Amino acid sequence: MEEMSPSELVESAQRDFEGPLTGYAASLLGGDWERARDVVQDTFIKLFRQEPGKVQGHMKSWLYTVCRNRSIDVLRKENPMHTSGGEAFEALNDERPDPAAAAVQQERHIEVLKFVDRLPENQREVIRLKFQSDLSYKEISDITDLSVSNVGFLIHAGIKRLRMLMGVDV
Repeated sequence: MEEMSPSELVESAQRDFEGPLTGYAASLLGGDWERARDVVQDTFIKLFRQEPGKVQGHMKSWLYTVCRNRSIDVLRKENPMHTSGGEAFEALNDERPDPAAAAVQQERHIEVLKFVDRLPENQREVIRLKFQSDLSYKEISDITDLSVSNVGFLIHAGIKRLRMLMGVDV
């Protein structure tokens, strides 16, 4: 595989990950989309400065790790005693069902996100990375510095707690 130039690497990453990274950053920053866009811009600047060979092959986890760390830095700067956000966000969907079905689905989505917000921070983060960002356990492990087995345990425990909170039989 031929190595990309830094510009090509950033263009490819922006095309593939800008939207999902912005959503992830917004979820960490309490729903602040403006700060999320700034964090993602910082992430792409760091990517441009990175040697392409060091990120190819694990671009997705590298981007999410940098984005997560930058989001945490922003939160620490504004409030040193509080290091994470947690407001829910809605993912954009280009394939929209009929309006009635879309309204029902949106209500369910909002309801589930309210319950996700009630989870402990570590469970909330891994569940968002898994189900909103579609990352593998290994990628989540790389991003959060948790072991793969710990990621699996947190996701399992979080889903079990969500089911309990929502009154779904476990």
